[in-house]
Amino acid sequence: MQAQPQRPTGAFIGASWAALLVGAIAYLTGLWNADMALNEKGYYFTVLMYGLFSAVSLQKSVRDRLESIPVTAIYYGLCWVSLLLAVLLLTVGLWSATLVASEKGFYAMSFLLSLFGAVAVQKNIRDLAHFKDEPPQQSPATLPDE
Repeated sequence: MQAQPQRPTGAFIGASWAALLVGAIAYLTGLWNADMALNEKGYYFTVLMYGLFSAVSLQKSVRDRLESIPVTAIYYGLCWVSLLLAVLLLTVGLWSATLVASEKGFYAMSFLLSLFGAVAVQKNIRDLAHFKDEPPQQSPATLPDE
């Protein structure tokens, strides 16, 4: 039995994009304004990009498997390892950074918000692809009276 996707609501689509953009913009703004060496900023930027890519790749692999689209075990495993490695790299970087605890928390939370947003946006794009030829359905509560 294959799970049938439901059309995501406009509110969830908007919230997903907001989570991705707010998380990424906050992280990058903090990085831009940070008092750290350029190579350190590059490290944190690369970790964000790697994390976003690995989160989307893992989401796609999980979804492919749910829809019975072949995904090799090695690729699926690499997706998990990549995501965990991105989180570990950020954790180690922040642990050893000479930042105050509030800054470390800021980077960690904006990083995780970005990852969540990226996964949710990818899910919405995938779900909407199933409905590209259908008009949005109205809920029974919003149907006009006859």
